Amino acid sequence: MATTGLDQSELAAWVRLASVLELLPAALDSQLRRDAHLMHFEYFVLAMLSEAPKRTLRMSMLAAQTNATPPRLSHVVKRLEDRGLVERLPCPEDARATNARLTSAGWRKVRDAAPGHAANVRENVIDALTPAQIDQLADITEAILGRLDPQRAMSATYHRYDADPNLRSAAPS
Repeated sequence: MATTGLDQSELAAWVRLASVLELLPAALDSQLRRDAHLMHFEYFVLAMLSEAPKRTLRMSMLAAQTNATPPRLSHVVKRLEDRGLVERLPCPEDARATNARLTSAGWRKVRDAAPGHAANVRENVIDALTPAQIDQLADITEAILGRLDPQRAMSATYHRYDADPNLRSAAPS
C-alpha cells in the first residue's frame, strides 16, 4: 500500500498536535518543579504508587503503568528513594521481583503536589475546551491510543478514571 503525504487540513491538525506534544510536557514540568521539586514523570510514578493497594507495586507493574523502560524507571525510583519518597523491597510473592512502595513522605509529597498539578492541567488544557470538546478529546485520544497501544497494555492506566466502563463503547477490546 502506497502512502501519501498529508493534505492541508491533515497537516494543520498534525502540526498543532505535535506542538501540544512539545509544549505541554514543559508546562507540566515547570509547575511541578517550581511547586513540588518534582519532574512530571516523578510525579506520575508517585501518583501510580499512591493509587496502588498498600501504595506498593512490583517494579515491572509500575514500569507497565508508566510506560517506562526498566532502566529509566529504576533510575527515577532511585532518585525518589534517595529523597525518602519511595522505598524498594523484595516482593514477598516472588523473590526474584522487587516492589516499590510509597513512603509516608512520598504520600505527603504527592498529596501536596496534586492540587497545583490539577490546577495546571485545568488552566492549560481543560479550561481551553468546551464540555463537548472535552468529550471529543477523549474520543480522539481513545482512537489514537487504539493505534499506539493495540494490545491495550496501558489500558488500565488511561481508563482508570472513566466514570462508566461502558461509556466508550467504541473502545477496542
